[in-house]
Amino acid sequence: MLALPLSNWLQRRGIHFAWVIVAITFLTALTSSAALGLPGAMMRPLSLEFGWDAEQISSALAVRFVLFGLMGPFAAILMERFGLRNVVCMALSLIAGGMLLVTRMTQFWQLVALWGVMLGVGSGLTALVLSAVVSNRWFETHRGLVIGLLTASSATGQLVFLPVGAWLIERFGWRAAVIPIFISCAVVAALVFLFMHNRPQELGLLPFGADPTKQVAPPAPARITFGTPFAVLRGVAGNRVFWLLFGTFFICGLSTNGLIQTHFISLCGDAGLSAVPAASVLAMMGAFDLVGTISSGWLSDRYDNRKLLFWYYGLRGLSLLWLPHSEFTLYGLSLFAMFYGLDWIATVPPTVKLVSSTFGKERAGMVFGWVFAGHQLGAAVAAYGAGRVRTLMMTYNPALYAAGAACLVAALMVMAIRRQRTPAQALAAAAAAGA
Repeated sequence: MLALPLSNWLQRRGIHFAWVIVAITFLTALTSSAALGLPGAMMRPLSLEFGWDAEQISSALAVRFVLFGLMGPFAAILMERFGLRNVVCMALSLIAGGMLLVTRMTQFWQLVALWGVMLGVGSGLTALVLSAVVSNRWFETHRGLVIGLLTASSATGQLVFLPVGAWLIERFGWRAAVIPIFISCAVVAALVFLFMHNRPQELGLLPFGADPTKQVAPPAPARITFGTPFAVLRGVAGNRVFWLLFGTFFICGLSTNGLIQTHFISLCGDAGLSAVPAASVLAMMGAFDLVGTISSGWLSDRYDNRKLLFWYYGLRGLSLLWLPHSEFTLYGLSLFAMFYGLDWIATVPPTVKLVSSTFGKERAGMVFGWVFAGHQLGAAVAAYGAGRVRTLMMTYNPALYAAGAACLVAALMVMAIRRQRTPAQALAAAAAAGA
């Protein structure tokens, strides 16, 4: 396609084509995250038009979180077998189709099929696994920076789309709000089709930062099947650290995507705040999270990752416990957005580092896929559970208190993980033992 001429043109100007791949992946993740977040702004309009209560709508939205998480361990296999271009184009087609077809729905089962199944599978194929695959294949250096940028794209998705979506809902109805995401999916899919490649070698390039004098022939790819993720899971199921990370990430999803991303606009509506300012607060969280996640990647290379997670979960828990008492004023919500937003996804880099240091780089991707599945299962529990609490008690406060308390428990859980030695410490210990 157009990738080779563009790569040659950039090469003459000292720019590696890997950064084009990063930009396309960033736009893919941004669009996918925006599609995941937008239904949270539509709970009230859907309820008014179809008569569905918060519990019913939340159950459909919970399905997408379950599938989003369970696709993680298998997405890498699909990318290996069918290539990045095909998998990402299929994912964006599913998201765009689910967004467009939902404007014609008349029955509840259609909401489950379109925003539960299609959106869940499509977004699951473009989750963190895609970011990990791109960084590992296209970069020899700067991998941490790339992962931080691509992880932060989910925050940027909220920043760009949610206020616009909320404004469109208020002015033109909820169906109009899906149009920007549908257009974005189409544009990004075209970019993927024209420019995405699996590996730099396909364009006659080395990975960014690779030393050409030290390059050897790449090893043959390991044989993996759809049973490989289950074999990896069996291999780590007896490890206490795996379950601690799985449990804390379950709480992470429960207290972010499932609760705040899904129900925050509805929660603000109960307090008399309209959708546009509520979406603007979510966008503010996204802006703070963009800073927090990139900073977290930098910090995770320099400090004890357990202590970082302790502070992230602890501050998040305190902010959730305080939210019901914020009175939903501009000052109160701004304070919440700052503290909560700074660590929305900041937990990802330290968790990835702990997985890698515990289970090794070879298994880290697939093990993290299962840990990430725990994150989305927690999101599904909160998406449905908070909706049920709202239906039964006419308030979200019990769900906020439960999530805040769970975050404080997670802060204690991460400190139960044994501190990992850095490579320098391991060498020093070995030298001391030999002496």
